[in-house]
Amino acid sequence: MGQVFCLRRTTTALATGVTRTETVYGITSLPPAQASPARLLALVRAHWTIENRLHWVRDVTFDEDRSQIRRGAGPQVMATVRNLAISLLRLAGAPFIAPALRQAAWQPPALILRLLGVELRAAQAGL
Repeated sequence: MGQVFCLRRTTTALATGVTRTETVYGITSLPPAQASPARLLALVRAHWTIENRLHWVRDVTFDEDRSQIRRGAGPQVMATVRNLAISLLRLAGAPFIAPALRQAAWQPPALILRLLGVELRAAQAGL
């Protein structure tokens, strides 16, 4: 037995100070014994954490919404590459993705490959 829940949000725009209240409804397959109101709130917040940490970065930093790649597996492949780049930069300790991408663009390829766990040796690289 699942449940339906109601969530009221009050937000204030930082730029204008205008306050807005909205009511949203949700549905879950979790029974009340497994999902108290506090747990449901935590699940909703966790969803928005993912949205803000990954999707927003992909939309803004990579301008993904304006991508011209629309056929075949291209969109999925590019999303995977973007996710990989974000994950590698976060694992490397980058607090902000956009400046980390700019910095990485100026680094020698060997440094970027090290983030992937690939070490090149002069003999292997044919140098």
